[in-house]
Amino acid sequence: MTIAPGWALAQHAAALLAVDPAGLGGVLLRGLSPDLRERWEALLRGLLPSGTPWRTLPPHIGDERLLGGLDLGATLRLARPVAQRGLLAECDGGLLRVPQAQQLGAALAARLAAVLDDGEVRLAREGFARRDPARLALLAYDDGVEGDDPPPAALADRLALRLDLSGLSWRDTGPSAPWTAEAVAAARERLPQLPTDEAALEALCAAAEALGIASSRAPWFALRVARAAAALAGRSSVEQGDAELAARLVLAPRAMRLPPAPPPDEAPPPEQAEAPERENAGDETAEAGTLEDRLIEAARSSIDPRLLAQLQIARLAGAPRGGAGKRGALQRSLLRGRPIGTLAGEPRRGARLNLIDTLRAAAPWQPLRRREARSAAAVQVRREDFRVTRHQMHRRTTAVFAVDASGSAALHRLAEAKGAVELLLADCYVRRDQVAVLGFRAAGAELLLPPTRSLPRAKRALAGLPGGGGTPLAAGLDAAWVVADAARRRGDTPLVVLLTDGRANIARDGTPDRARAEQDALASAARWRGAGIAALLVDTSPRPDPRARALAERMQARYLPLPMAEAATLSAAVRQAAAALPRA
Repeated sequence: MTIAPGWALAQHAAALLAVDPAGLGGVLLRGLSPDLRERWEALLRGLLPSGTPWRTLPPHIGDERLLGGLDLGATLRLARPVAQRGLLAECDGGLLRVPQAQQLGAALAARLAAVLDDGEVRLAREGFARRDPARLALLAYDDGVEGDDPPPAALADRLALRLDLSGLSWRDTGPSAPWTAEAVAAARERLPQLPTDEAALEALCAAAEALGIASSRAPWFALRVARAAAALAGRSSVEQGDAELAARLVLAPRAMRLPPAPPPDEAPPPEQAEAPERENAGDETAEAGTLEDRLIEAARSSIDPRLLAQLQIARLAGAPRGGAGKRGALQRSLLRGRPIGTLAGEPRRGARLNLIDTLRAAAPWQPLRRREARSAAAVQVRREDFRVTRHQMHRRTTAVFAVDASGSAALHRLAEAKGAVELLLADCYVRRDQVAVLGFRAAGAELLLPPTRSLPRAKRALAGLPGGGGTPLAAGLDAAWVVADAARRRGDTPLVVLLTDGRANIARDGTPDRARAEQDALASAARWRGAGIAALLVDTSPRPDPRARALAERMQARYLPLPMAEAATLSAAVRQAAAALPRA
């Protein structure tokens, strides 16, 4: 049975992670079906030493269970503070599974990242301080669908390996991996003896720069992967094949651009052939350059061009802010939403008392309170011990499409806008987001679709969107402002997506005057500055137009030139822009 290249690479990644789990930090996996996930994890378990800790991160885990803290039962029983280890300390020397990594909050991701950096859990709370070793690796699963937010960058950057196995099935797996637990154990013992290859590190750094990778961790992780590969193969030093494997596993998934293709081979100039005495002096430089080129080529062969297109859209649309990069703004509440911890306070105005954390806050003070009150009461709880549960919920996003339906633009852009709106509405029911559409042409703008989550209604409204006529850009901006401001007043997070080439030729009063029309458009755009309404201007010109860029700068909008945009590309750009919305 033939093994798919993706599965063979996944098997190799499992063996490398078993050789140096804490050094590599872990692996970020995407696209594994449940049966393949079980098979890959069984392969990894078989390569690890017997008794290696293996835990799963529960959703919405609290700090006391994650990091450790007060053992409430033992503290109340013994009348003195008793500490307990947390989940991360229990994973020392092992692995922690993180399902749904794309849904991790910024605070939880920061705690995991700190433990990966330090290799220990530092705890100072509730009357005691301690440090527990926690050298572990993460198995982070990105279970989101296309267009969802990625796992938090602060955490993903600390995981050396990244695998996207979308499209693989059970029949692609073939026989078991060629490595045994004994071979991995021997490689683990051999790894500390391998020297650090400075030439390989320099070539990996150069390859990372050529691929547009800004993180300094990437080439260092790639070197660790190359050393683990050499140890697994029984070698005493890193060879070219080890570095190429590291480029495919570490650098290629992080690439933000494709380097230019190498020029065709040319014959060396005559002076080089006639000067053999100078060849030895440049051997090291030539070898380093050759290794760098081969590493770039190895990474290039592993990069999906569609992934690079999505990364380019993400870069132009703006990277998510606020750590986790969740869609929409976040609201803190004491009444509704997902629990995110507790806060000192009284249970009034509907806030819920958290009994466990209230007792946890009161427990360390029991001996002192019993002596003061001269009472043998089991537990004495005072007002300052009260803890109420905090909640967090996402505010709904309202995306307002303002489509330039004038002249020839309608022939090319209206179909793309219609398709993008339909793709975005397909998952609005789950996300509770809304979409509105307005078109501007001829003498003014028209609201074709008020904010809605109804896909049939959107299709009916979009089907009747006419095209042709002049470009009343100022009227379109004014109409988009009214819809976005109304959404903001309702408590939603508005996002305006303006599709135009920026060539205004109809003034605000409806007269065909290009000079006045451009002045009116810039004046309408100026009101957006500092207004707190996020905007994305999609330049629909065949080539990026300076007028559209100037309009985006005046609006303080993100500028995205998409001369060859399709519905899927445009919807992905809007999702990225929505993910970058500021938090409340």
